[in-house]
Amino acid sequence: MDAPRWVLHVDLDQFIAAVEVLRRPELKGQPVVVGGSGDPTQRAVVATASYEAREFGVHSGMPLRTAAKRCPDAVFLPADGPAYEAASAQVMETLREFPVVVEVMGWDEAFVETHTDDPESVAREIQDAVRERTRLACSVGIGDNKLRAKLATGFGKPAGVFRLTEDNWWDVMGDRTTDALWGIGAKTARKLTDLGIHTVKELAAADPYALADRLGPTMGPWFRRLARGADNSPVVGTPYVPRSRSRETTFQQNLTDWDVVRTEVVGLARRVAEDVRSEGRPAVRVGVKVRFAPFRTLTRSVGLAAPTSDVAAIEAGALAALEKFESRRPVRLLGVRAEFETS
Repeated sequence: MDAPRWVLHVDLDQFIAAVEVLRRPELKGQPVVVGGSGDPTQRAVVATASYEAREFGVHSGMPLRTAAKRCPDAVFLPADGPAYEAASAQVMETLREFPVVVEVMGWDEAFVETHTDDPESVAREIQDAVRERTRLACSVGIGDNKLRAKLATGFGKPAGVFRLTEDNWWDVMGDRTTDALWGIGAKTARKLTDLGIHTVKELAAADPYALADRLGPTMGPWFRRLARGADNSPVVGTPYVPRSRSRETTFQQNLTDWDVVRTEVVGLARRVAEDVRSEGRPAVRVGVKVRFAPFRTLTRSVGLAAPTSDVAAIEAGALAALEKFESRRPVRLLGVRAEFETS
């Protein structure tokens, strides 16, 4: 008889902060915040925070200045993308040494499919191997599908193992608020609350037609399936390939001259074009992100006439996307993204 199929979600604990602490062992046990240039007086956001910093309410996406107010004794460090990419690659190579299917989801997480009678043993073997090879800790969620494995990881942190399946789904998830589900954010949770739906159990029992009417014919029923823990998506073992390349910059003083904004977009587009050429894959779409003061972020994009790595074409696409913005309010951040063709 074949061993049952399990999905494991491997999630590196406080990954970016952990890499930094490995490089600076004297920071172990201290509140560490990584983001921007590492200067909390400048405009930038938190990329990650150590558990010690999170105890003060510091979290990813928070302005560095706010993080400094909440945790003035924190050590602030600049982000170092190449170092994190190298550490991530070593972790993923370690996972692929196991007789499993590995689907990389980003720098710090991956799904693993295994057939075994004892998934906890496999999870602990993975934790031991990752720690031995990289000195990084990871949590592992065990599920009978990807959705449940992903959610299980949160209950295993830090550096633990947790199993979430159909057997204990309602006991663990039933009375939790709907935003506890992977795929439901605060905005959707508020819409569900307006319908009188507060918990996962209530969402699972909701009228699918009412959900479709309020949240759309596709998303409404999908949220109901999420609440039941349903997910039949496969673990795909093809190598992780970035879908886009992007560059962005935060300005210490707001840009008020739109000609200056255009100049900055062109500069970012050129850097992105260099990344596209290095990638060896042509771009098919270019997008621009603008964060207006004080903190409203909008994006616009355009399709390119043909797949290209040409600098001038990417620049032109970025400027065309920029012209889609009607507002001319002061700008505090600009970003340019080139999207690759997906097969």
